[in-house]
Amino acid sequence: MNLAASNWFLWAALSAVFAALTAVLAKLGLAGVDSDMATLVRTVVIFAVLLVFVNATGKWTNPLQLSPRTWLFLVLSGLATGASWVCYFRALKVGDASRVAPVDKLSVVLVVLFAVMFLGERPSGREWAGVAMIAGGVLMLAIKR
Repeated sequence: MNLAASNWFLWAALSAVFAALTAVLAKLGLAGVDSDMATLVRTVVIFAVLLVFVNATGKWTNPLQLSPRTWLFLVLSGLATGASWVCYFRALKVGDASRVAPVDKLSVVLVVLFAVMFLGERPSGREWAGVAMIAGGVLMLAIKR
């Protein structure tokens, strides 16, 4: 695979690195603070960083010019993100990061299933095998001995 031609892969790999750092840094930051308050602080930081980034790169446009359909799905996505973060930080507060983060990756399996159901995507047999391995790994980590 040519990484230069597969820009999506580079961004996805960087996302995985930052997600891994998120789990470890969040677990360290959750000491002595309520998980919901920690999620709020994290969200404010993300908002500020994105505001600076969008302005600095000249990508700011009037959000009121977005279509109602775009607004609907972005708002729903934001609500899902918020719910995910609240649940993730609560899980990290009481569980080991090395167990919480892999179970959170069950989202990979769900994304593929939802993409098939709602987006009409058709993964190959090889891709389904990878998804099955991820699901099996999550089960191995989640089931107590």
